Amino acid sequence: MSKLIDLSYEIYNGMPVYPGDIEVELVNDKKIARDGYCNHNLKIGMHTGTHLDLPAHMLEEVRNAADIDLNSISGRAKLIYAVGKEIITLQERYKSEIEKNDIVIIYTGMAEEYGSKKYYSKHPLISEEFADFLIEKEIKVLGFDMPSPDYSPFKIHQKLFENDIFILENLCNLDKLLGLSSFKILVFPLKVRAEAAPCRVAAEI
Repeated sequence: MSKLIDLSYEIYNGMPVYPGDIEVELVNDKKIARDGYCNHNLKIGMHTGTHLDLPAHMLEEVRNAADIDLNSISGRAKLIYAVGKEIITLQERYKSEIEKNDIVIIYTGMAEEYGSKKYYSKHPLISEEFADFLIEKEIKVLGFDMPSPDYSPFKIHQKLFENDIFILENLCNLDKLLGLSSFKILVFPLKVRAEAAPCRVAAEI
């Protein structure tokens, strides 16, 4: 019997955000004791916590998160182990392991630094050669446990987006997938008219 492993961060008031993004405000404005019911209001940037980046994030693109077919961002996934790597490069074994329409998930171990200055300023980079390989393989989604595959001017972002590859950022619990040759990833972004969306992501194993 299969089970789901949650790969998403909790959303809460004052949670970590990418430097320069707005702070998260989750406010409990109605309380049962006082108002007879409970209610919360949420103010959040679309690139906060576990989220999906669409090509419209950096390209002139008409599609937004509300337009995305869930089948195009969920499916068979492969895990790449890259703990301790400063640059994530193409390895020979990937040529046979990664297939067309895969969702490629990179485990870097950076989730241990989530919310720290190091998490945003010292995370690994994905090499252009590796990005080109993923494009050649025609994968669907690239995900990882860090905030970005690159730094400004975000060449890897643009390269992937130009080839219609979506990006899943700020995943967690990837250590629970170690040893699995293949599994299924389920991605449920908010159905919002924006270039990105916070989402609940799970691995079905």
